[in-house]
Parts: sequence; structure tokens; C-alpha cells
Amino acid sequence: MKEYFFEAVIIKAGNFESGYIEFPFDVEKEFGKKGQVKVKTYFDGFEYRVSLVEMKTPCHIIGLNKKVLDAIHKVPGDTVKVVIIEDNETRTVETPADLAQLFAAYPAAKAVFDKLSFTHQKEYVEWITSAQKQETRDARLVKCIEMLSAGKKNPGVK
Repeated sequence: MKEYFFEAVIIKAGNFESGYIEFPFDVEKEFGKKGQVKVKTYFDGFEYRVSLVEMKTPCHIIGLNKKVLDAIHKVPGDTVKVVIIEDNETRTVETPADLAQLFAAYPAAKAVFDKLSFTHQKEYVEWITSAQKQETRDARLVKCIEMLSAGKKNPGVK
């Protein structure tokens, strides 16, 4: 599988605590696809499974959320070493036991969750598992079921 090595400047994404990098190659030529391409990326060695996307930008980009920026100790404006490999592996999110228990009681919420993209499922699970106190986790579990029952794609939290 072909690997792409390059350095990129992290560009700030609006008013968010995140950024993105531009992919300096022609996606259609390299991957035979025009749209989204699932990739494994390594930012200064930190692995991040994500997709190359077009977001009204002149080229495909990869978003770096706050978690990734913190992990690589970078901020928008910094340069990062990037390695990209097309990711053809199945992407699955391990559902925590407490969330799985709630899904058994709320099958409609589980049905919405199951239809979500890998990224949105991962956001929900990370939001729940990142709680530092049990009461926070419990509150997030309840809120997760409420949001999924309402059809919300992601927790929309910072």
C-alpha cells in the first residue's frame, strides 16, 4: 500500500479549537476517487483514523480536532510531519458495557447509533468515556440516549 509523506502547516478552522491540513496530492489520481477517502494518518507519529474530505476547499483536507492537537502538542500555525495510508480496514467502535446496557432498553436509540458513521459513533463513545467522574458519565449516558432518540448525529460537545 502506498504511503504519502509530507509536511503541512496546520490551518485554523474558524472559531473552533481545531484545525486542518491540506493533502498536497490529487486524490482522484492517487486513490481513484473524487470524494471522501478513508485513511490512516500519522501526525508526528500519532495515529489517527480519519477521512480525506473536500470542505469547500481547493483540495482535500484532514481535520485535526482538539484531542489530536493536544496529543501532538501542536496548534494552528505549527508544521506537522504527516504520513497517510489508505485505510481499507473495517472501522468499528467498541461500545462500553454501560452504553450497551442502555441500548438494550432503548432499541430506537441503538438503531440510530448503528446507522451513524464511524466518526460520529466514536465521538459519542469518547464523550462518554472521557468523563472523569461517575456522575458525569451517568449524566452523559442519559443525554446520549436522549440525543440519539432525537436523531442527533453527534454529541456536539467541546
